[in-house]
Amino acid sequence: MEILEVTVGRFDMDWHSLAREDGQALVEYALILGLVSVIAIALLSATGTSVTSLLQAVTSALNSAL
Repeated sequence: MEILEVTVGRFDMDWHSLAREDGQALVEYALILGLVSVIAIALLSATGTSVTSLLQAVTSALNSAL
């Protein structure tokens, strides 16, 4: 009976520590996603006008070719 109690207690302790680590990983993934989003927005804002002018040049070249 004591072995069963020790085993169940050990499983319960491992389950709680695993749950805390999963929550921590979720927060880390959210922070990484937020950082990537901020960097992507900054890069698109910085290069947005040059990309727009490039796409306009390609569109006009395709329209003149047709």
